[in-house]
Amino acid sequence: MTATNGSVIPASHRDLLEAPLIAHLATTRPQGEPQSTPVWFDWDGAHLLIATGPESQKFRNTQRDPRLALSIIDPANPARYLEVRGRVIAVDPDPNGTRLRTIIRRYTGADELPGLNEARIILVIEPERTSSMG
Repeated sequence: MTATNGSVIPASHRDLLEAPLIAHLATTRPQGEPQSTPVWFDWDGAHLLIATGPESQKFRNTQRDPRLALSIIDPANPARYLEVRGRVIAVDPDPNGTRLRTIIRRYTGADELPGLNEARIILVIEPERTSSMG
């Protein structure tokens, strides 16, 4: 199933994308080993958006193989989760940090994150399949 407007996300678990929860992003390293990284993200109703540095391993991994998976656990019920499998369909520049500030605000309420000076790019992820429980 291909998502065109987030329709692949079950309505019963959309709240996990709308809340400021930590997602674990799984990508594949150059020799095929999995890499899992906790990430902050944003959800625009159709795509997951992750800010990262252009030199990060997760960015390099997705440039080589855009397929990935994210998992999000409901902190109020650890047996409830959402796994999203999809692919990076675009890499958007964020030269002024506009999207990054939106993500920081979502998680902290502040506009800046002390010590974060590196330029960011935005991975635009299209959900293709999901699994969920709870």
